[in-house]
Amino acid sequence: MRILFVKLGSIGDIVHTLPALAAARKALPGADISWVAESRSSEILRENPFIDNLIEVDTRSIREGKTLDEILPDIRRQVRDLREFKFDIAIDFQGLLKSAMIAKLSGAKKRYGFTRKEMREAASRILLTKSIKTDPEMHVVRKNLQLLAGALNITVAGSETEFPIQTRPEHVSEALEIRDQAGENFAILNPAGGWVTKLWHAEKFGILADRIWEKFGMVSVVATGPAETDLAEKVRANARSGKLLLHQPSLKGFYELARMTEVYVGGDTGPTHLAIAAGAPVVGIFGPTEWWRNGSLVPEDICVERTDIACRIDCHRRTCNNWICMDITVETVLDAVSKRIESQSRNADAVR
Repeated sequence: MRILFVKLGSIGDIVHTLPALAAARKALPGADISWVAESRSSEILRENPFIDNLIEVDTRSIREGKTLDEILPDIRRQVRDLREFKFDIAIDFQGLLKSAMIAKLSGAKKRYGFTRKEMREAASRILLTKSIKTDPEMHVVRKNLQLLAGALNITVAGSETEFPIQTRPEHVSEALEIRDQAGENFAILNPAGGWVTKLWHAEKFGILADRIWEKFGMVSVVATGPAETDLAEKVRANARSGKLLLHQPSLKGFYELARMTEVYVGGDTGPTHLAIAAGAPVVGIFGPTEWWRNGSLVPEDICVERTDIACRIDCHRRTCNNWICMDITVETVLDAVSKRIESQSRNADAVR
């Protein structure tokens, strides 16, 4: 059986689909599994032993507002080699018009996706052969697993926290070099996010680094991307103790670093989901999006959020003139950090 996973990006979206990949490989070890993803988000998928063919595309030129007739030639040029794989099944985990079109152009006779209500672009349903009903009040990882189970008629129980990611020795070395600078016990802070409304104030991250040093004697590693230098510098400017390090690790280097940390603190962003995949003890700071949908499935991980404001219901605003959901005190986050570190210590003692 030849199966095509269509999940283009972002990094967090891809991470949330990895358990479905693990479940498919476990249930169908002899299947040929391909994955089509955006080049800018595909690093985390490269060299994955569960993927037989990684197909990288760049759909940035496909803008919203184009008609099907305008989009089709652009996508066709990018995926002209897809038909060579002779796919039996394509599964659209993205729910967009362009992702459904890629599934259609793959030549797969059976093309599965979510129902209209669960799609980001409902018009994409016309390009699929069957919709799989999923629970709307469900974590996105479980939703993807439910879609996979319906499409392939397999059982996926116990797969929700399996995140297959393949790294190389240089990624481990990259992480070890940072750990050597920070010390054996360190925290990771990530002040970034794809939407402005997802950002906890960078100044507060700097103060949090001070408080983590004062309470636990741990240096904080502020991990950001190349385009987030100003944000990282703002964190450093507000940390009076100086007990923090600024780093821009590669995605897989960050993954290995997250496997070593005592605690990770960040918002609803790709690195947070990657830290969850790495098994890091996580404290999430969530505002316009929901922890129950996008956060960690590990019971010990903690979400810090405003539950006293009604405007967060079905929010998902990328801009807001009443942006109060991220008005969360440093002490509130520090308390969550303390609880997460304590629970991790208890788990470690129980293992011993």
